[in-house]
Amino acid sequence: MTVSTRQRFWNRFSRWVEKPLIAAVRSQPLLRRVAAQHARLFYHRPPDLRVESDRLTHGERSVPGWWCHRGRSRLPAVLLFLHGGAYTVGGPASHAHWAGALADASGMRAFLPEYRLAPEHPFPAALDDAETAYHALLTQLPAGHRIVLAGDSAGGGLAFALMARLQAAGLPDPLAVVAFSPWLDLTLSGDSVRRHRASEMMLPLSWLRHAARLYAARAPGGCGHPLVSPLFHTYQRPLPPTLMLCGAEELLSDDSVRMAQRLQAGGTRVDLLLRPGVGHIWPVHAGLTPEADAANDRVAAFLRAELARAHTPAPEPAS
Repeated sequence: MTVSTRQRFWNRFSRWVEKPLIAAVRSQPLLRRVAAQHARLFYHRPPDLRVESDRLTHGERSVPGWWCHRGRSRLPAVLLFLHGGAYTVGGPASHAHWAGALADASGMRAFLPEYRLAPEHPFPAALDDAETAYHALLTQLPAGHRIVLAGDSAGGGLAFALMARLQAAGLPDPLAVVAFSPWLDLTLSGDSVRRHRASEMMLPLSWLRHAARLYAARAPGGCGHPLVSPLFHTYQRPLPPTLMLCGAEELLSDDSVRMAQRLQAGGTRVDLLLRPGVGHIWPVHAGLTPEADAANDRVAAFLRAELARAHTPAPEPAS
């Protein structure tokens, strides 16, 4: 498959700048500041992107976050986007441009919760905050509106952990689930961790191991807890239609492959895109590479189709 010149540039940038930098900075608070600056400098933020801070509340819990859109929301749905960053870095500031692009292409608004991060707030703080945001949206959205659940990397893992929580609580499912290069196994047992160690462009294995320990510090069973590593969770029923996108040569590619196999065996309709020649969460480069734009367009088409299907009246039974 042909790889564009712009994508090759970002592949090299990830390999020779981002990956060594992530490996070198051991302080997660410092890495957060570096990541925020990186997002401001290198990600394409459209001039018409609108960002509005808010706090979603359910019961005694609340979570701050950002609404992101470009003034053209036209469909009765909200994209709840859970950012990546190995549960230790990242936030709405680093993902607003991407969530806004996805929301705009899909015809909806996006909300990015600023969930708490490890090591200050290990598991289950991030999952508690994601559940609070979801529950608040359920009660606050107008009748007929649906929630779409999306996340990248650790946020993708968090999305699948949230699905487990929603099922256990008996809450309504989201319309669909989208995961970009999801981190689903914090034990790092997938064969791709060994097979793709040299081809991985962004993620240092040492950093993933360190972040996994920080996040799972208080989890019974550590990194193998099924809500820390949702690959090991057994869902009570099929999940909503699910789309996963992952680079074919990533360290974490087997996380997506194994989860797709497990979900399909349980009756979930899953579409898995393994794209060669791109790095971890490559669609984050929205507006910068044709590969990123094509991936985001595919996600938007998937979400529009699911929303249309949900609002299509069932056919009348034959008389």
